[in-house]
Amino acid sequence: RVQLVESGGGSVQEGGSLRLSCVASGFNIMHYCMAWFRQAPGKEREGVAAIDAFGMPKYANSVKDRFTISKDMAKNTLYLQIENLKPEETAMYYCAADLPGSKRCEGWDGLHREGGTSWGQGTQVTVSS
Repeated sequence: RVQLVESGGGSVQEGGSLRLSCVASGFNIMHYCMAWFRQAPGKEREGVAAIDAFGMPKYANSVKDRFTISKDMAKNTLYLQIENLKPEETAMYYCAADLPGSKRCEGWDGLHREGGTSWGQGTQVTVSS
């Protein structure tokens, strides 16, 4: 059974940092496109970063140079290192696995509109000014 469990969220001051983790079970994350999304209250879920089966990262323009996505094969875990957080980035952050899709993460930022994507329960990030 596929399962994704996020952790690492919390409350930080503007400019602070967090490291989010997503432990996967039921499949090997090294073979699939994995991504991080976030959803603020009243807003659509948006993609922030993805990493393909070959280790190539992709980022939304708004988070480039501040977010770093990575994965650990031995721990079957996906990470998101977040630097210089902004209050408007307060949201629930979700881990996603594109199990039926492209290993190259093609169209990754639209995964929330597609069936077949597996999601974790989310971890809350709150940034205060």
